[in-house]
Amino acid sequence: MRSAQTNMQRKIESSPLSRPNIVLMVADDMGYGDFGLYSEGRVHTPALDELASQGIRLTQHYAGSAVCSPSRAALLTGRYPIRTGAVTPQEVLGNDRIALDEATIADSFKAAGYATGMVGKWHNGALDPRFHPNARGFDEFAGFRGGWADYYRWNLDRNGVLEKSDGRYLTDVLADEAASFINRHQAEPFFLMITWNAPHSPLQAPEEVTQKYVDAGFERGIALIYAMIEVMDRGIAKVRETLRSAGIEDDTLLMFTSDNGPAFGHRYDQVPDGVSLDGTRYNNGFAGSKGSVYEGGIRVPMIARWANGLPQNVEISDQICFTDWLPTLLSLSGSSHVGEKPVDGHDIGAVLKGDSPQEQPRRFWQWNGDSPIGVTNAAMRHGDWKLVRPALDISYASDADQKLADDYIEKDIEYKYYPENITEKFNWPEPKKIIPEPPSPELYDLSIDPCETNNVAAVHPAIASDMLVQLETWFEEVESERQAIVE
Repeated sequence: MRSAQTNMQRKIESSPLSRPNIVLMVADDMGYGDFGLYSEGRVHTPALDELASQGIRLTQHYAGSAVCSPSRAALLTGRYPIRTGAVTPQEVLGNDRIALDEATIADSFKAAGYATGMVGKWHNGALDPRFHPNARGFDEFAGFRGGWADYYRWNLDRNGVLEKSDGRYLTDVLADEAASFINRHQAEPFFLMITWNAPHSPLQAPEEVTQKYVDAGFERGIALIYAMIEVMDRGIAKVRETLRSAGIEDDTLLMFTSDNGPAFGHRYDQVPDGVSLDGTRYNNGFAGSKGSVYEGGIRVPMIARWANGLPQNVEISDQICFTDWLPTLLSLSGSSHVGEKPVDGHDIGAVLKGDSPQEQPRRFWQWNGDSPIGVTNAAMRHGDWKLVRPALDISYASDADQKLADDYIEKDIEYKYYPENITEKFNWPEPKKIIPEPPSPELYDLSIDPCETNNVAAVHPAIASDMLVQLETWFEEVESERQAIVE
């Protein structure tokens, strides 16, 4: 289903190019309310707003998970992240790793003759060269392999070699690296992922940009987040200008999304002194945020522009998920999937060109810290119905288990600033937990209740019961596959 102003519609009369360049940009912890088009003017993002006005806007687009590593694994493999082994962001414990027998979208594009590159955050295998982006299909990598980086005291991994910060703001560094890749490969087809670190904590931004939002009345923590997004928007403008100057902008599929919803809470080490840990802000009324399977945690923007291959200024409301992009992008470019494992996603190329599927595919999500626990923070979407198993208040079984969790945080911080100190994962025991009895699942009709305010499970018990069985069956399947992973 789509809508647009009639005078802005453009039917593709000629056959689209079979080998477009693809630039897939992924923000980090950015919600619907975090750029100008959907923020009621709160954030200044002219580059993103222009891209949205010229391209396709997906209004029911879902991340692969409620947090970064598993969500990125879904995007990279086209498979539910639990299957791949990438279940949490805990890279020093190896929980971010995509199993070695999985194939990535970069593997397929490389096999198809594309130059492949990643600039920015990896977070799908940080501490072992076998899991490095260069070993997972990317010819070139310039970025960081863990879950976050200081914006000024960064350590840049360039194809396996660490470079210490020169004092520049990291988002600007990534924009420069992306422009360099495009300039070097403009004469050949290329696949480039730009995985921006913004607006993920630590909350750091140039003061002159931050002060503008403080002056507008925002609390300083929110002002920092919006400033981080504005600087990223400048980087997106640089990417577009580089494509334009090279004469390849209209032959490039340029995409922008986020790995999950906005972070509404920050860790003690991630904010400046005197700044609140509370990052709650406008997100179009969606329930939940990063970490939650409510819409606010998994429903994320996607805008895409390919002037010579797809319609422009179009809004599409069909349900599309991260797992769909691997089969779709390979199909649009005439490339083949090199992996042996079946993908969970669907080729939605026809949807992007105006056709709606007869039935929306079933979609599933589940996330918690450490090993997956199926009874907490899980969801299923089928048509307009969404079933939610709310997140449980899970506690650690003992002080020793709590200490394991605290020790992880300290090692996480050390790795970010001194990566040379930690070169292999810690084989610690997993903290034992106390798991309370789960409540009855919730059921929402998203066609009339996208903000999930009215639980109708009691009104439609048969639908809720059937969807719960499907969700439980799905979890058993993907978790059994995860448990069979060797490494």
